[in-house]
This record gives sequence, structure tokens and C-alpha cells, in this order.
Amino acid sequence: MTAPPAATPFYDVRGRGFARRATLTDAWDWIDGRVAAPAARPLPLTECAGLRLAEAVAALGDWPPADRAAVDGYAVAAADTLGAGSYNPVPLTAAVAVIAGDPLPPGCDAVVPYEAAQAAGPFIEAVDAVAPGSGLERRGAWSVAGSPLLPAGRRLRPADLGLLATAGYGSVPVLPAPRVRILLAGGPKAGAPEQLGAPLAALAGRDGAVVEAVDILPADIDALAEGFARPGADLVLSVGRTGTGADDAAPPALLRAGSLDLHGIAMRPGGSAGLGVAGGMPILLLPGEPMAALAAYELLAGRAVRRAAGLPAGLPHATVQAVTGRKLVSEIGCLDLYRVRLDDDGRVEPVASPGWPGLAAAARADGFVLIGADSEGVPDGAPVTMYGFD
Repeated sequence: MTAPPAATPFYDVRGRGFARRATLTDAWDWIDGRVAAPAARPLPLTECAGLRLAEAVAALGDWPPADRAAVDGYAVAAADTLGAGSYNPVPLTAAVAVIAGDPLPPGCDAVVPYEAAQAAGPFIEAVDAVAPGSGLERRGAWSVAGSPLLPAGRRLRPADLGLLATAGYGSVPVLPAPRVRILLAGGPKAGAPEQLGAPLAALAGRDGAVVEAVDILPADIDALAEGFARPGADLVLSVGRTGTGADDAAPPALLRAGSLDLHGIAMRPGGSAGLGVAGGMPILLLPGEPMAALAAYELLAGRAVRRAAGLPAGLPHATVQAVTGRKLVSEIGCLDLYRVRLDDDGRVEPVASPGWPGLAAAARADGFVLIGADSEGVPDGAPVTMYGFD
């Protein structure tokens, strides 16, 4: 997609609203063309939790590196326990005490666990026979040298870090977490964005980012332009003052700092979102009304954050197939993000219309349903896909 020039007006300068709106596909193309994961670098395992492996990791050697005891007991030659039982103890003249993890001594091919042995003066007796290989982990049972351990792109979990440490790795090449700055354009306007710093920081963290700062700036063109151009982040999310009114300072501030490539997206809520660049950083303008800001994050900003983190760009939510409990009303021309809840019968019902503001409604939702721009809504009892929040 070729972005329109910065000077192109996206709204009627006489205050009559957006002259045109970009499609969501246009916005996704803009994000995909300008946001990519940073270059990989090796980091110590202690700093890798939650990051993506930049390349596949293979075993450095066999694991276990030798036959070893899997239980506490006595290493023996299994043949020496032949015939042993509780009424026929068999002396073990060559038994060696071992604990789980000890290499198997030469000449031994099994471990008699403590509960299958007993002391008889200075000797140990087996009260149960064992077969060759019993109580052991064989060399290479879990991995052999060169075998794959973890694939490229894996988001590293605590257990993965333990596996890598056990395999001899002290560091691995990962995609560093992108640095995101959140700018809240303050002011007395209803739905002031200050309340959105915490939820947006949490969403950015969900999508693999480190939030560098959450700054509250006055709704002033000069202050916002300076904030957009300040270096140190990989992405900037600006919240509030994104509309077409005289006091909507974010769009002209972004034009002053760099470029405003798209402003006005054919989606509800969140249609006053915008995208541009300042100081080489992608800047995403999110509305200040809570439901609109959260919708614009899910469908726009979240995609940018995930791409910057090396994660799949698509929506990260688990999906649930359900049917509507009530009609979901929509309008042709805009994609609607409809927040819904599941009732006791597993049917979805709206917690609010796409245009109804309020974090209370957002908190009640179990997920959302997307209604395409070519649809007038979804009737009662129709099948839908719900994108779940849990």
C-alpha cells in the first residue's frame, strides 16, 4: 500500500468530520509495511522469559550424558538379583549406593530401590528382583547431540529456560522486547484518557512489549509534537484528542513532528484512530474514549506491538463458537467490534453497543464479536465467533 502524502486532508477543516476513512485492511498494510521485529541478540537466560527465540536451538550433547540412576537405591548387576523375594533375600556383594542422577558405576545395569533392599549386618540384600535397565535413565534418553530442543519463534517459558540451562546454554539469541511509550493527551474533555494508562500498558505487555513510560501531556500541539519526536522507543501510542475538532491536538501535532499517513479508520468504536511516523518511530493515535481506545488497541496498535515483538500479527485471543442471544445491530461501512458476554446458556449478548462508552461495560465483557463492514448486523440465534479475553 502507498501511504497518502502527509498534506492530504483526512477530515473537513470546517469541522464537519472525516471526509473519508481508510479501511482496516489499509491500516493493517501500513502497520505491516513499517513495523518489524528488532534484530536478534544473545541474552542471558535470566533475561529471556517471555521473549521469542530468534533461531532454533539444538542439544549440545546427549542428555543424560551417561546412563544414570533414576531412583535412590543400590546400583547392581540385574543378574545378581535373580530369584530375590521377600522370603528369599539375595545378598548383593557388589552393590553401590546411589542417588537419583548419579552416573551408573561400571559393571552395573540396574538400580534396586531402597524399598526393595534390606540391610543384613554389613551386607545388603535384595528382596525383589530387578531387570536390566530398571531404575535407570539411559544416555540420550531425552535428547542426543544435535537433536532439536526448541524451535525458532518459541516464546520462552520458565520450563524452557530450565531445559536450556540443563542442556548447557547460558544465553540464547532472542528478539528483544520492543519499547513502547504511551502518551496520554490530557485535558478537561469528557472521557479524559488518564484512566487508560494502566489497561493499555497491560495490553502492550500481553503482546510482548516493555512499556518504557506512561506520560501525561497537555492537549497542546507543541507539547505533543515534542513527545512524538522524543527518541528512545520503538513504538509510540498516543491516547486522546484524535478527532476532527478544534481542540483535537494529536493529528496536527503528528503532522508537525513527522507525517500523518492515515487518520480516520472505518471501524467502530475507535474510528478516529490515526497512524503516522515521527523521528523514525511509528506513532499510533488512539481515541481517548475508553471503549474506542481499547477497540483501536485490539485491532490496530496490538498488531503493531506484536509485530515489533516477533509475535504473530493476528489477534491473540482464543475463539469460542457460539450463537447470539440477541440481535447485534451494525451499520454498513464500518467494521464493528462488539463487546459481548456469555449468558448461562452459552449464548452471546451485547454488554453495550459499539458506540456506548464506559469502562464498566468493557469490564463486564467476556470477549468481542467482529461484524464486517458489509453487514447490517447479526440476527438473534445466528452463529458467531467470539474472541475471548481469558
